[in-house]
Order: sequence, then structure tokens, then C-alpha cells
Amino acid sequence: MWWRVGGIERQKLAERSHGPFSLSSLVGERTRIINRMKAALVRLGIRGFKPGLLTAPQKLDALRTPEETPIPPNMLDEMRRDMARLAWVREQINAIEQARLERLERAPATGRHAMVRMLARVIGVGVETADMLVQEVLSRNLRDRRAVARYAGLTGSPDESGSKRREQGLSKAGNARVRRGLIQLAWRFLRFQKDSALAQWCRGRTEDVAGKRKRTMIVALARKLLIALWRLATIGEIPVGVALRTAVA
Repeated sequence: MWWRVGGIERQKLAERSHGPFSLSSLVGERTRIINRMKAALVRLGIRGFKPGLLTAPQKLDALRTPEETPIPPNMLDEMRRDMARLAWVREQINAIEQARLERLERAPATGRHAMVRMLARVIGVGVETADMLVQEVLSRNLRDRRAVARYAGLTGSPDESGSKRREQGLSKAGNARVRRGLIQLAWRFLRFQKDSALAQWCRGRTEDVAGKRKRTMIVALARKLLIALWRLATIGEIPVGVALRTAVA
């Protein structure tokens, strides 16, 4: 049955899942598998098909190239194996996330656990992201918002020469994992928190722009979002317009 993952492949995936960031490794594996399948289809001229959908395996046989020819048998078998790997990776991700939720429910409602619970109430922020932010930056004794932004490497690196001052982009001297997570979160925030003051601030500055300018504003939003989440986790200040999930008693 093509849905089954071979023993050696399963072992390799299991080895990748061990370590301090096992969930991150599995999420990265999921992305690599999906990108590999997309690239294979593009080589055949097939675009628009989403191999990451749960219904993708059932639609695979019906795919046709622009010349109305089916996918070559060898490539079709390879894609089925990739989809089997993807299904197994999804199972592992779900198992880890469920275990984390269960541990969080049993944990004391104080300290870092309380911070994670608070952040996870923000719509668009998952438990994994909340836990990463708390463990990596928000639970640290950072003196002010500038120190928080510097720790994540979300501050500029000015080049000063005499009376001239020129920004050279992000310093990238901080925590790379936090920085990547926040930039991804900033994109999700624009989608799930459209009515928040932060999202409106970003949209107002990117309405008619694209390319580098838009990416720059996403980084600026990530910096503001980190500071807002820091204040939420430490003093309970809810960012203006941010929608929260109902707290579980």
C-alpha cells in the first residue's frame, strides 16, 4: 500500500524529530516535502495543485500536463511516497502539539506557563509560537522594549560617518530563531488580526507599495508585535484591537 512509509525512511524522519526543537524539525521536513512535490509538478508544467492538502492523494491520478498527458509512472510513484512521508510527519506534529497542550493544561497557572497561556489566547498565535517566544525571550529579565527588540535582532544597524547616518538593515545579531518566528507571525497577524491597531498601522503604510518596502514594513511590524506581546506577557496589557480566544476555566 503506497500510504505506508518504509522502515528506513521512517527511521530517518524519527532521527530528525529528536532534539530540543523536534517540532521545528518536523515542520521544516513538512515544508521540504511539499516544496519538493511542487517543484516536480512545475517541471511538468503543472501549476496550482496544492500537494499539502489532505485531499491531494485522491486527486493525484487525475492530474494532467498542459499537453493533457498523465504524470509519468516513476514520478507518480515518487510523489505517492512523498505524500506518505508527509502524512507520517503530520501525525508526528499533531502528536507533539497534543502532548504539549496536555502538559500546559496540567502545569501551574504561574510563571512561564501563565505567559504561554496568555499569548496562546491571541488569535493567530499558536501554542508552539507562544512557548518559543516565552522560553527564548519574554521570560528573560530584559530592562525595556529596546532590549527586547535587540535580543531578537530586530533593530537596525546604522552606519555613521561624520555627519552622515545610513541604515544598513537588520543587525541580525540577536536570536535568529525568535526573529524568523516573529516575521512569520507578523504575516499571520495581518491575516487573523485585521482590526488591530498594529495591523491597521502596517496596512496604512503598505497599501500602494510592494517588494523591498513591503518586506521592510513586515520587519517593523514584527518588532512592534514583539514589544506588544512582551507587554501582554509581563504586565497583561492587551494590544489595542487584538482579538483573544475565550479563556478556559
